[in-house]
This record gives sequence, C-alpha cells and structure tokens, in this order.
Amino acid sequence: MPYRMYLDGLLMPITPAKVTMKITNQNETATLINGEQINQLKAPGLTGVSFELLLPQVSYPFAVGITLPPRVYLARFEQLKTSCTPFQWILSRCRPGLLLPDFYSNLTVSLEDYEIIDDAEEGFDLKVKMELKQYRDYGTRRVTVTTAADGTATATLSAPARPAASAPKKDQYTTQEGDSLWNIAKQLLGDGARYAELYRLNRELLSNPTALAAGLVLSLPVERG
Repeated sequence: MPYRMYLDGLLMPITPAKVTMKITNQNETATLINGEQINQLKAPGLTGVSFELLLPQVSYPFAVGITLPPRVYLARFEQLKTSCTPFQWILSRCRPGLLLPDFYSNLTVSLEDYEIIDDAEEGFDLKVKMELKQYRDYGTRRVTVTTAADGTATATLSAPARPAASAPKKDQYTTQEGDSLWNIAKQLLGDGARYAELYRLNRELLSNPTALAAGLVLSLPVERG
C-alpha cells in the first residue's frame, strides 16, 4: 500500500482512502472611510485534518503491519483526547521498497473530535471519523514586579527553564515491535523529521522502511540533537 498513517507512533491498520487537510488563514477584510476594501494579511491559521478510519475485526490481506483489536486503537484515541497533550500525525507515501522522504505529511496535532460508527453493513468492523487540528508550541515566562519605597515598580522577566541534561547517547539502536523511523528519530535525534537520515544511513538494512521488524540494529548519525 502506498500510504501509511501513524497516530502518536501507532500505525493504523488500514490507511483511509481519503484525507482532507484544510489550510486556513486569519486574514481580515476591512472597509476604509472612502468605501474601498482592503485585505489585512495575518499569520496563517491552524491546519485541520479530517479522515475516516476503518478498524477491522479480522486481518485483511490489504491491511498494513500487525492488525490489533479495535479496542486497542479506541483506547489510544481516548487517551489522546483526554490527556490534553499534542501528538504527531504522519502520513507517509512510498513506492514498493522505496520511501519518499520529501513527500509526506508530518504535523503536531491535537485530537479535536472523533466519532465511532457501528454500521451493520460493515459487518463487525468499526468506522471512526476523526478531526485533528495543528498544534503550535508556545512558551511562557514569569514576570516578577518589585515596588520600591518611592512607589516605582520594576518588572523582572525570568529566564525560561532549561531542559535537564540528557543521558549519553549510543551509536546504535535495536528496533522493537511497533517502532517507526519517525519515533526513533524523535526519541534519539530530537526531531522526528530526521527519519530520512536514519533511512539513508541504514538503507541496505531496511527492506521495508515503513514497517520495521523487531531486532534490527540501526546505526545513528554522528550529530544528534
């Protein structure tokens, strides 16, 4: 199958036939005193993603990877919804035996809504309609206001907290069941988008780069985040 979809690193058993990405903006139209209209250009809005998943009760020959019971996927969806934390949505595209690193969708998103459809015409399979929204990280700083005896107030902006020093990194990684190149790159290289580097470095080892077998010993780039 030329498409594979990951939600928080979990490979979906059947990639949706149709995925819609809505690219929005926040531009505003204003009318001047003379009646002329202008368009005020602003920063882009958040991208929305929608699709419909099929969760099979049996292993179909066209399914990708290992087909898990629907309850496993539904439990993950509920966890993503209630945890109030962003996660990674990846739609990879490939030709047989060839990953296309420059032709994929990779967004940090939140799970806005999902709808479970139990349709008798689908047999025992379940359908799930999902709405995702792009998440943009932001940071806050604490401001301390000090008032002097003469009433003069001074505001001090605290520096952002520095992340703890990471443990020493190894030069190799042994894959485990359910691993993906993106998750490995995110965990060990600090950026999931660097999965293409892993692929190029281990090209001879990865006969199927979108479905990693457990026990593969991957070499890691010298420069890591």
